[in-house]
Amino acid sequence: MTTHKPLFPLFLKLAGRSVLVVGAGSVAASKLHALVASGAEVHVVAPEINPVIKSMAVRISQRCFQASDLDEAWFVVAAATSDVNRAVAAAAEQRHIFVNAVDDPSNASAYLGGVTRRPGVTVAISTDGNAPALAGLIREGLDTVLPEADLKKWIVEAKEMRRKWKQNQVPMSDRRPQLLLALIKSYDLET
Repeated sequence: MTTHKPLFPLFLKLAGRSVLVVGAGSVAASKLHALVASGAEVHVVAPEINPVIKSMAVRISQRCFQASDLDEAWFVVAAATSDVNRAVAAAAEQRHIFVNAVDDPSNASAYLGGVTRRPGVTVAISTDGNAPALAGLIREGLDTVLPEADLKKWIVEAKEMRRKWKQNQVPMSDRRPQLLLALIKSYDLET
């Protein structure tokens, strides 16, 4: 009996890096917006291309996946059939490249979470690939309660405090309590 190990959460800097997307249907199109927004250099490979994808700023190869498509890739999104996703995952595994196989956990080595963004803050929710709809519902809930105006103020305060902590070599264990007190104090000053 194998025990499921927890996933390691991670945010990637993809700007200027090659990302391969295998598949070009509506599911692939839904992933492309975030990849393009991150600055990734996206290469889409598929025998048939969704018209929405054709209008995007991505490189397109209208053909079947070839293992050599992975040669420059830092990350892969496989949004094709299970058979194609399996071939992508096997070729990527040999090259030590992580693969998000959309709605296909058995062929994935990375899972994309439900994401909520505010200026300076990104929150991602994962269900370990088991219940993406639940991750989406949780994301929607968080989206409604995250205060955009307050977050901007919190980011400014946290950045300034971080600068001071580094300058004064404040131990990590002392930082969160200090930040919480500073944020609470900022509300006291407003009243």
